[in-house]
Amino acid sequence: MLLDAAPLAEVWRGPIAESEHVGHVVVAGPGGDVAEAWGAPGTVVLPRSSAKMIQALPLVASGAAEAAGLTARQLALACASHEGAPRHADGVADWLAARGLSEADLRCGPQPPRDKVLKHEMLRAGETPTQLHNNCSGKHAGFLTLMQHLGAGAEYHEADHPVQRAALEAFEAVTDAPSPCYGIDGCSAPNFATTMQAMARAMATFATAHTRSGALDRAAARLVRAMIAHPKDVAGEGRACTLLMQAAREPAALKTGAEGFFVAILPERGLGVAVKAADGATRAAESAIAAVLVRLGVLDPAHPEVARFLRPEIRNFRGLVTGRIEPAAALLA
Repeated sequence: MLLDAAPLAEVWRGPIAESEHVGHVVVAGPGGDVAEAWGAPGTVVLPRSSAKMIQALPLVASGAAEAAGLTARQLALACASHEGAPRHADGVADWLAARGLSEADLRCGPQPPRDKVLKHEMLRAGETPTQLHNNCSGKHAGFLTLMQHLGAGAEYHEADHPVQRAALEAFEAVTDAPSPCYGIDGCSAPNFATTMQAMARAMATFATAHTRSGALDRAAARLVRAMIAHPKDVAGEGRACTLLMQAAREPAALKTGAEGFFVAILPERGLGVAVKAADGATRAAESAIAAVLVRLGVLDPAHPEVARFLRPEIRNFRGLVTGRIEPAAALLA
């Protein structure tokens, strides 16, 4: 992972660059070829939650979403790493209820909500987090909807289940490469490996999907539209995905993933972007994706919501600014 990695961001304290994050960035053009790259495009990675829109492709392409009457907001939730706020948990609960399902049918596991207000309210009330609060509950609601459509068994998260076989087929189609292996994600579903170049190519495939008419392309275009239309359901208040999508000068679908992954889909340009911080640092991935999008003219560096991720301040326990994170100069040049 560190081999041939490029600088992504520096952490400054006063006049000293105290530490440095390195990793890989690939921008793929409309045809899927590498347009720009920093680091090693051939690095094999697990894209983690950045691949959720790919995992949602069979839900739409199969006709399951249409048959279930899913809304654009529900499709955004299927692609989300949400914060477990009431809008997210209640949205997934309503989705499941409409399908004759419940929280017990999920296989993602319970997770405390990232929404701080709700988390503190639940602690004061002695309430226990449920699977609805899991950041992946929307994705799993999508899996369950596809499971019903296929008439398949309840353990939809298992790698040999028809739902996951469909997810793998879609993954290899949009990356245009066989996946060499998979790891089990935090939500218990398989997460398929690929290269940085192939992941950027997949995002470019999503970015250009509206120009084609195949079933998978129509599904990809619909998911991109849903994400752009419902940024608060993709992540939530204060989250980079949501805020950067809202700040963008043009339509853009952004998605974070665990261990320092981040992707961008730019439909007006046909570009796809993939970022991976080698040490798994979210702060590095957020700064790097913001820098690349500033470089491309998608984001304005002076916009306050862009600045908070591009060059975030570091504060001490008294609230004093003690440093900042600076994106690598090469990403902005």
